[in-house]
Amino acid sequence: MTAQPPLPNQVTLWHTLEADKALELLQTDRQLGLTSDQAAAQLERYGSNELVEAQGRSAWNILFDQFTNIMLLLLIAVAIVSGILDFVSWQAGDLKANDVPFKDTIAILAIVILNGLLGYLQESKAEKDLAALKQMASSRVRVIRDGKTLEVDSRDLVPGDVMLLEAGVQVAADARLIEAANLQVREAALTGEAQAVSKQVAVALPDDTPLGDRVNLVFQGTEVVNGRATAIVTNTGMKTELGRIATMLQEVESEPTPLQQRMDQLSQALVTGALTLVGLVVFGGIGYAAWRTGENLLKVALGPTGKEFLEVSLSMAVAIVPEGLPAVITVTLALGTQRMVKRHALIRKLPAVETLGSVTTICSDKTGTLTQNKMVVQLVHTSHSALRVTGEGYDPAGEFQPLNGDGAGAIAPSHHPELLNLLTACTLCNDAILQKEQGDWVILGDPTEGALLSVAGKAGFQKDQWTNEMPRLAEFPFSSERKRMSVIVETAANAEAGSGVDRYMMFTKGSPELILERCTQIQVGEAAQPITAQQRQTILEQNNQMAGRGLRVLGFACKPLSAVPAETDEETAEQQLIWLGLVGMLDAPRPEVRGAVARCRSAGIRPLMITGDHQLTAQAVAEDLGIAYPGDRVLTGRDLEKLSLAELEQVVEEVSVYARVAPEHKLRIVQALQHRKQIVSMTGDGVNDAPALKQADIGVAMGITGTDVSKDASDMVLLDDNFATIVAAVEEGRVVYTNIRRFIKYILGSNIGELLTIGAAPLIGLGGVPLSPLQILWMNLVTDGLPALALAVEPAEPNVMNRPPHDPQESIFARGLGSYMLRIGLILSILAIGLMTWSYSYTHTVYTDPADQDRWKTMVFTTLCLAQMGHALAIRSNTRLTIEMNPMTNLYVWASVVFTSLLQLALIYVPFLRNFFGTHYLNMTELGVCLGFSALMFVWVEMEKIALRLYVTWQKRKG
Repeated sequence: MTAQPPLPNQVTLWHTLEADKALELLQTDRQLGLTSDQAAAQLERYGSNELVEAQGRSAWNILFDQFTNIMLLLLIAVAIVSGILDFVSWQAGDLKANDVPFKDTIAILAIVILNGLLGYLQESKAEKDLAALKQMASSRVRVIRDGKTLEVDSRDLVPGDVMLLEAGVQVAADARLIEAANLQVREAALTGEAQAVSKQVAVALPDDTPLGDRVNLVFQGTEVVNGRATAIVTNTGMKTELGRIATMLQEVESEPTPLQQRMDQLSQALVTGALTLVGLVVFGGIGYAAWRTGENLLKVALGPTGKEFLEVSLSMAVAIVPEGLPAVITVTLALGTQRMVKRHALIRKLPAVETLGSVTTICSDKTGTLTQNKMVVQLVHTSHSALRVTGEGYDPAGEFQPLNGDGAGAIAPSHHPELLNLLTACTLCNDAILQKEQGDWVILGDPTEGALLSVAGKAGFQKDQWTNEMPRLAEFPFSSERKRMSVIVETAANAEAGSGVDRYMMFTKGSPELILERCTQIQVGEAAQPITAQQRQTILEQNNQMAGRGLRVLGFACKPLSAVPAETDEETAEQQLIWLGLVGMLDAPRPEVRGAVARCRSAGIRPLMITGDHQLTAQAVAEDLGIAYPGDRVLTGRDLEKLSLAELEQVVEEVSVYARVAPEHKLRIVQALQHRKQIVSMTGDGVNDAPALKQADIGVAMGITGTDVSKDASDMVLLDDNFATIVAAVEEGRVVYTNIRRFIKYILGSNIGELLTIGAAPLIGLGGVPLSPLQILWMNLVTDGLPALALAVEPAEPNVMNRPPHDPQESIFARGLGSYMLRIGLILSILAIGLMTWSYSYTHTVYTDPADQDRWKTMVFTTLCLAQMGHALAIRSNTRLTIEMNPMTNLYVWASVVFTSLLQLALIYVPFLRNFFGTHYLNMTELGVCLGFSALMFVWVEMEKIALRLYVTWQKRKG
C-alpha cells in the first residue's frame, strides 16, 4: 500500500526519520524529484512558500483611538458647551467690542487635535516584523524536477521538492538531508548557536532532540557556510520553523508600558476628581443661591447665576486637565533617546525610555552581547606545562603565564619546545587568515581556527612565514564523522634531504579523545617518548576540567612521514601519532560586562542568561561574569519542555542561566517572569528571539549582528551589541522617570491651585470667573509647559544606580507625589484666594469704571503664573536649597523662567495680546503686589526643605 503524504495541518517529526522514509512519505525520488504535475498539485494543497502577515490596525483606527482618551473627551465636552454659550451670547449681542467669538472653543479644540496628532504619530509606525521575515527567503532556488536541475522561485517550493544546497546559499524551506558533503550551516539567527553546525545524513534522532541538535535537518532562513548537500523539502511557508516563529510573533500582544499605565491612572483620577468638584461647585452653588434668594431652583439654574456657575465649571474642567503634559512627556522621552544614542542605544519606541528605568530583570543572550563573539584561547596544556593565555579578542598581543604559578609572570615560549611544537601545529593545521583592518584584528574563516592563529601569534608565529618555510602538500579535511583534520607539510630542515629521511610532517587536530586514541607517543622537551597510561589519564582529566569550564577543547598531534600518503590512506596515516597538547578556547566575555553586571546588582536588577549554546559553556560564562554562582541551577530546553507555565513561574526566581533554548522557550521564560510582576528586558539578535523581544517590556536587539526581524520586534537597538550599553540605558531611563515625576508634580500642583482658586471665587461671592478657559490654556501650555520642559533635562541624582528599581505596580501618586501636589496646590490656591479677595476689594474701591474693576482677574492670573516660576526654581531638588545648587547644571530652567515671565508681562502690556486674552493693564503697584504674593510660593517650598532637614536631624538624634 502506498504511503500517504502528510496533510498540511499534520506535524511530522522529520528528524526522527531515516532519509529513505522521508522520501517515501513525501512520494518523491532522490534522483528525479517531483514531476511538474506533482509540484503543481502540492502547491495547490500546501500553498505558497511565504509567510502570511497578520492584519494590523488601519491608520483611521489608530487616529480614532487617540480621541478616546478620557481627558481629551472631557476637553471636547468643554469645547462643545463653551461653543454653545458663546453662540448664545453672540446671538444675544452680549459680546464686547474687542471679543473674538468662539475663541475658547477654537483654542480647546486646537489642543485636542494637537494631542491627538502627537499620539497618532507615535503609534502609526507600521509593523515590519513579518515583512522582514518574508525577505529572508531566497528569491530563486535550485531543485530537481522531472529529473532535471532547474531554478524556481522560492515561493513555488513545495514539500517533496529535492533542493540543492551549496556554500553561500540561504536555505529557502525546512528540509531533510538525503546527501551531504562537509555541510556546515550557520543557524545562529534561528537557534542562537554561535558556531556553524556540521550536518549529518545517516542519523535518526529522538523525538525530544532540541532544534539546535537536529543535525539531519536544515531550516528556512539559515545559511550554508561550507560544503554541499541535497535535501528534500519537508515544510514550507507558515509550517516552517521560521513560520512558527512568525505565528508566535503575531500572537504576542504588546502590553502597555508602566508610564502608559500610570498616565491612564492619572487621567482617570483627574477626570473623576474634576467632575466631582465641578458637580459640588455647580450644584452646591446653585442650591445655595436658590436657598439664599428663596427662588425656585430651576429658575436659578436657568438664569444668570446658573450661567455663571456653568462658566465656572468649564474653567474648572479646563484647569484640571494638564493639556501640556502629553507634549512635555513626548519631548522628554525624545530628549532621553538623544542622550541614549550618545551611549550607543537607539530607542525605536518613545515609551521605552521610561520603561527602562523600571526594569527589574534583564534577560540577555550570550554570544556577542555578554561575550565578544570571538573565540579566544584561554588555556594550553602540554606534557609538562599548564598555561594561561592573556590578551583580548584576536589581537596577537599577549602572554603565556603558568596556570598555577607563584606570580613569576610570563614564560618565554622559546624555552618550551613542547609549546613551540604545539603552536606550530596551531599555525599550519589551519585554513583561516588573521589580518589587521582599520586598526582591528579580524579573522577570515572559521573563528576557532582564527583563535589558534591568534594564540600562535603571541609567540611570534606568523602563518605566512611558516607556510612559506613548510608548504602544505596534502590534507585530510575535517568532517563531522571524522571529527579531526590533518595536513601534511614539507619540513624546512629536511626539504633538501635525501630519500629515507622523514622529510615530511603531518599535523593533526580534532576531538581530544579521538586524537589521543591514535597516539602512541608524547612530546616531552625536544624528544618524543612512549605515552603511558597515567599520561593518558591525566590528559583526559585535563580535557574534562577544561570542558567543565565551558571551553571548547582541541587536541593536537604530529607524525613524521617519509612520503606523502594518498588521499584514501587517512585511516592508516592517522595512526601512531605523537601527542602535542590541548588548547582550550572560549568566546571571551567583554571586559566591561563584569562591571555592568555588578552595577545591575547594586541597582536591584537581576541579570539572566538565555542562550542557545551548550549548558557547560553558558554556565562557565555566567559564573565568570557574576550572573550565576557555582552550584546554581541551570535549565535547558529539555527541562523547560517538561515544566508547565505554573511550574516555570515557581522556578524563574531561582534560575539565572537557560541553555539550549528554542524560540518558544524564550517566550515562555519572559511570560513567566512577567506573571511574577517583573518588568523584563530581553536582548537578542536572531529570528528566534523576535517573539520574546516583542513580548518583553523592553525588547533589545543587536545593531551589528541582529537580524531585521529582531530589530523590528524590539523597542531598543544596541549600536555596539554590548550588555554594558543596556545598563547605561537603564540609568538614562531612571533619570527620565525621575524627571517625569518632577514635572508632573510641578504641572499638577499648579492645576490643583487653579482649580481651587476658580471654585472659590463664586463661593466667596466675588462674582464672575477669575480665569477664562483661554487663560487657563495659556497657563497649562506656556507658563507651566516651558519650565516643565526645562525640568526634563535635570541631571541625574548621584544615587540613581545605587537603589533598587521602584515597584513597577506603584501608583503615579506613590512616594509622596500625590500628597505634594495636593499640598502645593492648596498653598498656591491660598495665596491666590488671598490676593483675589484683596484685589477685588482694592479694584472696586479705587476704580469706578467697570472695565477697570475687573483688573483683579488679571492680578489673579498674573500671580498664579509668576508663582509657578518660583516653584520651578525650587522644585529642582527635594532636599537641596536653590541657593546651594549650581545654576550652571541646568541653565534651561533659569532661561525658561525669565522667558516665560516676559511672555506673561507681554499679555498685560501688549495691546493686541491684552485684547485677545482678555487681560487688563496693571500699574506698577498692582504688578508689585502680584510679584510679592507669587514670591511666597518659592519661599514656602524652600521652607519645606529646611523643615525636612530639621526633621531628619531630629530623627537621627532620637535614634
